Amino acid sequence: MQKVFLSVIIPAYNEEKRIPQTLLVIDKYLSVQKYSCEILVVDSGSTDKTASVVNNLTKLIKNLRLINLPENRGKGWAVTQGMLASSGKYRLFTDADNSTSIEHFSKMQPFLEQGYDIVIGSRALRESVIAVPQSLFKRLLGKAGNLFIQLVAVWGIWDTQCGFKVFEEKAANDIFSRLTIPGWGFDVETLAIARLRGYKIKEMPVRWVNDPLSHVTARSYFQVLFETMKVRLNLLRKKYD
Repeated sequence: MQKVFLSVIIPAYNEEKRIPQTLLVIDKYLSVQKYSCEILVVDSGSTDKTASVVNNLTKLIKNLRLINLPENRGKGWAVTQGMLASSGKYRLFTDADNSTSIEHFSKMQPFLEQGYDIVIGSRALRESVIAVPQSLFKRLLGKAGNLFIQLVAVWGIWDTQCGFKVFEEKAANDIFSRLTIPGWGFDVETLAIARLRGYKIKEMPVRWVNDPLSHVTARSYFQVLFETMKVRLNLLRKKYD
């Protein structure tokens, strides 16, 4: 497989309505960059027309590729398959709702050039802009959950769950080949493994727009907390060594 500079991985489940606009926006940005790139949509067993919509767009968007998974095992599983199937020097995963725009990658590049292995978008930093906020209930759950995550698994990271993260190739292959959590808690696990294995992580402010049609529910927050405990147990049992 030919090496490219940037791989963009988009996990998708029943995203026939939102994915076309997101792909067109990403393609518009990437088409004027000087580096080579690819876009991988990982369809997690969607029951709508996500796969056919993406397939149709491959005629319009250069270097767009669809990975079809037979079942929905979770966002973490989809991102993992995309990360390990991509060929980029840098591998960025972003959400199908385009809540964090692709232009943020240009702000990540200087940190990658400084030697950081992983740069993650964060909604919790002072400089971050929340254009359309979540409900108060979700915001409170998120803040309480982050404190728990820091105490249990990943100290010093103020937003583990923002769906905009870039990994250098070696770090991506190393970390995602060790991942055990297929669901929402995979973000916590990736960062915990990264810390354990000595990779440098930079948290960067973003402009974020909440989509009311988001698949993230209150139940998802509690799933993350439960899976964070699994990460802690895996660390204690040296499962990632």
